[in-house]
Amino acid sequence: MARQFILIMTDTTRKDMVGAYGIEPRMKTPNLDKLAEQGLRYDNAYTCQPVCGPARSAIFTGTFPHSNGMVTNCVPLGDNVKTIGQRLRDNGIQAAYVGKWHLDGGDYFGLGRCPDGWDPDYWFDMHNYLEHMSDEDRIRSRQPDTSYDPSWGEEMTYAHQCSERAIRYVNEHQGEDFFLTLSLDEPHGPCICPPPYNHMYDDFAFSDDPVFHDSLENKPFMQRLWAGDALNQDPAQLHKASKMLSLFLGCNSYADYEIGRFLDAVYEKCPDAMVIYTSDHGDMLGAHRLQTKNAVFYKEIANIPLIIRDGRNSRKGVVAAPASHIDIAPTVLDFFSIPVPKLFEGKSMLAQIRNSDVKINDYVFTEFTRYEIDHDGFGGLQMMRAVTDGRYKLSVNLLDTDELYDTMTDPCEVVNLINDESYAPVRNHLHDVLLEHMNETRDLYRGYQWACRPWRDDLKPAWINSGCTRQRENEEYEPRQWDYDTGLPMKEAVRGKKLYDDKK
Repeated sequence: MARQFILIMTDTTRKDMVGAYGIEPRMKTPNLDKLAEQGLRYDNAYTCQPVCGPARSAIFTGTFPHSNGMVTNCVPLGDNVKTIGQRLRDNGIQAAYVGKWHLDGGDYFGLGRCPDGWDPDYWFDMHNYLEHMSDEDRIRSRQPDTSYDPSWGEEMTYAHQCSERAIRYVNEHQGEDFFLTLSLDEPHGPCICPPPYNHMYDDFAFSDDPVFHDSLENKPFMQRLWAGDALNQDPAQLHKASKMLSLFLGCNSYADYEIGRFLDAVYEKCPDAMVIYTSDHGDMLGAHRLQTKNAVFYKEIANIPLIIRDGRNSRKGVVAAPASHIDIAPTVLDFFSIPVPKLFEGKSMLAQIRNSDVKINDYVFTEFTRYEIDHDGFGGLQMMRAVTDGRYKLSVNLLDTDELYDTMTDPCEVVNLINDESYAPVRNHLHDVLLEHMNETRDLYRGYQWACRPWRDDLKPAWINSGCTRQRENEEYEPRQWDYDTGLPMKEAVRGKKLYDDKK
C-alpha cells in the first residue's frame, strides 16, 4: 500500500478563522471543517515564530529559526541545513512542493528556483506566478481592489493555480509513495478573491471583547509603540466592519474553497493519505490594539490552527495537549520509517495521531529575533523567547517588560501577571524550562541576560553561563565534529568546558 503524506498550508489564518474551532460561528470554511470532522483538531498548537519565513523554516527543517539561521524574513537557510524534501529524496521518497516557499532568502515572492530535494516539475513559487504576467497584471495582482474586477477571475488567482498543480500531482502519482506540500499565500494581503467571496463578509465586525479594551499598561513598551494611534482609540473602532477585513476573511473562505477542490482529489485518488492542515501564523486584527504580527505570544498570531487526518488509521476528536510546528518534520520522517535525526528539535507526533490520549509535549516554545531585514520600521530589533504548558504563557522580552498570562482565568491575555508573586512558582518553573530549552537547542542568542530578569532575584549573572560546550549533531550529512581539546571526533556533543588556568 502506498505511503502518502500531504501538508496543506495557508498564510495568516488565525485559529478563529476556521469554523471547526467553534470560536467564530460566522466563519465559512466547510472544507477544513470536514477535514476536522474526519480527524484531530489541535487546540493548543503553536508556531515557532509568528513570521512567514522563520515559521516555515521550522516546519521544513525540524529545527528552530535560531538553529537553522532563518531568524527573520529575507535571509536564507544555512548552507548545511537540510530540508525534509532533501532528506526524503535521499531515502527514496519523492517530494513535491507547490506554492509559497519563502525560505530562499529572496524577496517576498522568492527566487523562482526549485530547491534541492523537491520535484521541479511541480515547483511553483510566487516568483513563477508573477513572471508569466504582463507588468500591468503584476500590478493588478497586488491591489486589493482587483477583487472587484470582473476580468480577474478565479483562474487568475495564486490559490487556484497552486491547487491545479497539486491536483495534477495526486492524479499522476496516486499509486506511489510521496510527500506533497500545497502552500497558499492566501488569505495574506492583498487578499484577492473572486465572487462571491469578495462580498461574503461585507458587514462583518468582531464582537466586543476584552482584547479590544486592553490599555497595554504593564505590557512591553514595544506594544504601545506598535499600537500607535490605536492606543487611545475608541475600542468600538478597533473591531468594526471594514473593506480590508471583509476581503481578508473573504479570501480566507476562498482559500478554503481551493483547498476543498484539492481535497476532493485526495479523497478520491489517495484516500489513505495522511493530511495535515496548518497556517504559518495569524494576524492581530485590532486585538490588544495591534495589527499584523510582531514579537508577541498572543493567541491571535501564535496559537495556530492544526488539523490532522490519518486516512489509514483515522482517529477523531480534539487534542488539548500542547503541540508545535517543530514536530511536523519528525512526524513526516517517522511516517516513512526514516530515523529522526539527532539534530531535530521536535518529536514525532505519529503516536499521538493514532492515539490522541498520548501526550507528546509538556511544553512548546515560540521565539522572535527580528522582524524584517529589508524594513526600517516594525520596531527594529526585538528579542523574545516564550513557553507555554497549555495554560500558562511566559514571554521573556529581552529588551523590554516580560509577560505571564493565565489563560484559564484570563483567556484574552489582558492581565500581565509577571510581577504577581502569587504566580512566582509557576512563573519561575516556566522560566527554568525556557532557559534549559535555549541551552539544549544551542540558541545562539542565549546568555545570562535571559536568566537575570527583574522578577527573578535567585539567578545571578555568570561569565560561563551553564558551563557547557554544545557541538552540533549532524550524523547524516557531515563528518563527526572534532573535539577542540583533542582534535579527535567528539564522543559527546554536550560536555563541560575545559577551562585553563593561565597562572600555571
